[in-house]
Amino acid sequence: MTELTPRATWNEPYLETCCRAALHRLFLVGLEGGTRPSGVPDEACLRRLCGMGLAEEPSPGRFRATAAGLERHGSEVLKRPAA
Repeated sequence: MTELTPRATWNEPYLETCCRAALHRLFLVGLEGGTRPSGVPDEACLRRLCGMGLAEEPSPGRFRATAAGLERHGSEVLKRPAA
């Protein structure tokens, strides 16, 4: 019997569809240098993204994507190949 060896290991936590959408909205507001407020329907996702290091809360109640979040957005949302 031949042993199967994985070719690549998936080492990134899974992003739910709602969190991918929240990450995309952070990307869009970031294009203008803005931040996304708390109190919006996707706040739970914004907080989850912060916990994953993909977003940050630079001031209370305001969110923006981190460099890691922008990289993940490029690979997972925009489907760009890794650099």
